[in-house]
Amino acid sequence: MPFFDYHLPERLIAQHPAAERDAARLLVVRRDARAIEHRVFRDLPELLAPGDLIVLNDTRVLPARLVGRRESTGGKWEGLFLRTTESGLWEMLAQTRGYPEVGSPFVTDTDLRLTLRGRTDDRHWLMEPQENGTPPELLARFGHIPLPPYIRKGREEAGDRERYQTVYAAEAGSVAAPTAGLHFTPAVFERFAAHGINTARVTLHVGLGTFAPVKADDPTKHAIHREWCEVKPEAVEAIRAAKARGGRAVAVGTTTTRTLETAARPDGLRPFCGETGLFIHEPFEFRAVDALVTNFHLPRTTLLLLVGALAGGELLRAAYAEAVAREYRFFSYGDAMLVL
Repeated sequence: MPFFDYHLPERLIAQHPAAERDAARLLVVRRDARAIEHRVFRDLPELLAPGDLIVLNDTRVLPARLVGRRESTGGKWEGLFLRTTESGLWEMLAQTRGYPEVGSPFVTDTDLRLTLRGRTDDRHWLMEPQENGTPPELLARFGHIPLPPYIRKGREEAGDRERYQTVYAAEAGSVAAPTAGLHFTPAVFERFAAHGINTARVTLHVGLGTFAPVKADDPTKHAIHREWCEVKPEAVEAIRAAKARGGRAVAVGTTTTRTLETAARPDGLRPFCGETGLFIHEPFEFRAVDALVTNFHLPRTTLLLLVGALAGGELLRAAYAEAVAREYRFFSYGDAMLVL
């Protein structure tokens, strides 16, 4: 899989979003013609056809990063909210010096107090917040946007809370953005409507496993992460209707692709709600997705394998080489790619 690893100059890793969401560059990859062209994201409606359907992941990023200190020692502490356990505790990735005992109190830089109540088998922390409220409510008050470490070493700046979120985000639950959707604007949606292109929504809550590097010598043997997703009946009907009229299902992002292909069956798409452990890599028979809007992904990741399964590995390798040569901006705040 020669496309699976590649050299990327550090200067091409975007540290800030484009001045305007839809002003990002768009690399267009045409599978049938084996052709590559260079456009701007706001050109997307003209690159699709009337009757096509844009499928979006409407997950909302939680301000899941907490920064603070141990109350007993003053030592620095940092945590990332992952989920709520059945007993109501917060399961978190956390780091501090030493090995705090159960019962140790912590306080964040925004004055949220938490108490360590235990650890999971995989060494995640179980924390109890000392405030009333649901996790989305408390994180909205006390948390920071969990930027990936390649963006300013994860340090949040003014504007990140808006820009590291799609304009259509609705269902809170992700610890990372579905970044292909960051380029969409109300103006782009208006032009979709004018071109006879409809939209539908699914949900997948993005977890940290999405970005985990593949370490296995044979990347297809990688232990894939699991994420919660949902395809509602109205999305199924919209996709069936689009395909019946000769249109394409255009997935916005690898998360949307994974969600739709999880719900797809040999006899058609079905509503789905639950966890997915689907690992998409070459060879793969796509049953739901016909085209893909995506960002440029880290090397040696399952995201890159997924895009390669749709675009074809050799063509994707050429596309990434072209993107590096033309100095596209990479990763979460970077430019976009359209695979047709």
